[in-house]
Amino acid sequence: MSNRELIAESAYKKIYREGNKVVKVFAEGFPKSEVLNEALNTARVEETGLNVGKILEVSVVDGAWAITKEYIEGTPLDALMKENPDKAEQYMDRMADLHIQINSYSCPLLNRMKEKMTRQIQELDMIDEATRYELLTRLDGMPKHYKLCHGDFEPSNIIVQGDDMYVIDWVHATQGNASADVARTYLLLSLNNPFLADLYMDKFCEKTNTEKRYVQQWLPIVAAAQLTKKRPQEKDLLMKWVDVCEYQ
Repeated sequence: MSNRELIAESAYKKIYREGNKVVKVFAEGFPKSEVLNEALNTARVEETGLNVGKILEVSVVDGAWAITKEYIEGTPLDALMKENPDKAEQYMDRMADLHIQINSYSCPLLNRMKEKMTRQIQELDMIDEATRYELLTRLDGMPKHYKLCHGDFEPSNIIVQGDDMYVIDWVHATQGNASADVARTYLLLSLNNPFLADLYMDKFCEKTNTEKRYVQQWLPIVAAAQLTKKRPQEKDLLMKWVDVCEYQ
């Protein structure tokens, strides 16, 4: 592990920079299937030609699984937003354009969003059976699309490099409905800044001629799926959105 600089860490992984590469080392016991799935998802998205950090290697480092990718020079969008709060509208505008670009691609070998969400809601143990039934019924009735969806599209996963923007962390990528992907971004933004969340949804709906109500119909479903990640800081907000009666 010489010449490696620790740049981020969580309970499940440590991320090191090594020159023009970044090495994500997973915690001991982290499921091999999830490591390989992340690498495979990223490789499949690479093939679209989008600006993503390319996978260079999957290996074992000191007994732990690791993924080595290209290091993307630049500044995370969330850092730029903190430095330049007066440019919030400009940043949301660029972010919406980037999201629309991503959704314009197809990636037919990725998992299907609807199937993944169905599994997540079925496994969710913090909602009652009636709510689960309503959520699954609503999900089944939503239009089936097969657009490339990031699954965790938020400012911390966007690297700005001059006029270019790179998107990282494709572990949750699926093929599915773009409005569901936007609903997830809305919820993630809402955790820290409801104003930005509303601004973002407005930008996306205006640019794509999508009814805001249609995106909102995804919110309870997406909130339930997001709950399966069991992030304590998100639970209260997500539980509020799981109320399936709100947009009946």
